[in-house]
Amino acid sequence: MQTRPTTPFGRRPLSLAMVARQTATENFAAMPGAAETVVHKWRLFRALTEAKEPLGVTERALSVLHALLSFHQETALSLPGNDAQCEPVAGAAGGIVVFPSNKELSIRAHGMAPATLRRHLACLVEAGLIIRRDSPNGKRFARKGQGGAIEDAFGFDLAPLVVRSSEIENLAEEVRAENRAIALLREKITLTRRDIVKMIETGLEEGVSGDWDEAHQRYATLSGCYGRGLSRADLEALAGELAALAAKIHKSLETHIKAQNMSGNESQTERHIQNQTTKTSDLEPSLQEGRADPSEPNLEEPGGAIDRAPETSSDRPRTVDPKPTLRAYPLGMVLEACPDIADYGPSGEISSWRDLAAAAATVRSALGVSPDAWSQALDVLGEHDASIVIAAILQRGDEIKSAGGYLRVLTEKARAGEFSLGPVLMALLRGKAGKAARERKRTG
Repeated sequence: MQTRPTTPFGRRPLSLAMVARQTATENFAAMPGAAETVVHKWRLFRALTEAKEPLGVTERALSVLHALLSFHQETALSLPGNDAQCEPVAGAAGGIVVFPSNKELSIRAHGMAPATLRRHLACLVEAGLIIRRDSPNGKRFARKGQGGAIEDAFGFDLAPLVVRSSEIENLAEEVRAENRAIALLREKITLTRRDIVKMIETGLEEGVSGDWDEAHQRYATLSGCYGRGLSRADLEALAGELAALAAKIHKSLETHIKAQNMSGNESQTERHIQNQTTKTSDLEPSLQEGRADPSEPNLEEPGGAIDRAPETSSDRPRTVDPKPTLRAYPLGMVLEACPDIADYGPSGEISSWRDLAAAAATVRSALGVSPDAWSQALDVLGEHDASIVIAAILQRGDEIKSAGGYLRVLTEKARAGEFSLGPVLMALLRGKAGKAARERKRTG
């Protein structure tokens, strides 16, 4: 005769949740066709691992459950019924009971301490994944009948895993879908952040009109909100704000390109009119009487051939160079990227480009940059850009061993058209934002 232990041994309490889980298991076992429900225990355990958070179990508790599953001889979990293979492991109330000792269970749980083992077993019971079937003295064992088959078993019933298999699979699928959505959001945020940085650099380098300092401040604020602990809703909100900022910056660049195209079209039209006028004069030889042939240089007048060069160039399109020689870097962005230079300004602060130039002249001497290297930098880069370079060198500190040699290298690159300050400032700003994020993570 089989017994039906439903209460835990000793001082362990019985909760209503335990009663509800036992009742649900018994009702499922009493349903027609319940014995036909077969679950692959290791596939189910994988789903449990993915759905551990909604189920309320920890990694260590799952390690104990893995050890319990290893004591079940068959790979398939099914409730006992007409299947003869399930009789050896059938326990009380038609369950699937395993009855390892604490010593053996600890060994299979990778040497887990007895107190820790008991705590995680209680966690599995509270989560409704196993049911305690305690004997009168609390020991775990199986009693065999006259034919050698197990008649009663006392230990841990694994039947709730079979009963809740569909629920566990659904939870695991929901977790997988959530993780996929979060991964896509993080990918979108990464790409949008990269686009924003590149577009700001382009806007600075190409001299596009706009408040790039404000755009970078907004980007830095949004990037500071990004972290690993954000929920899906937070990531969606952040991705939307970054996308709006990227669209705004992209619109500024498009407006600049359209303005350039309109300027080029007007110049092309003007040149076309000039060419038409020239061709009309060629068709009227009387207009050329008394004039020298413009194709032949006037050798009688000194410098005649040279004086005609501007006339030749006047036939070219009168367009404005889309890339001005003076690059406009906001002073606020420079000071944010290179805050250390402010200590050398008048009264310990910098409020204008003139203050920055004065501070750079002082720092130049302190860094050991020779007057000759500084003079060449001023000639090639200009006072503003040369001052920004000195501020960047000061900000990088010990990373640059020879400030004078480094400045000469940058001057030569600028003379060859291979150097721009935009990437330098953006790199310093990104480094500053990353350092601030690490500090917040450490303190937070």
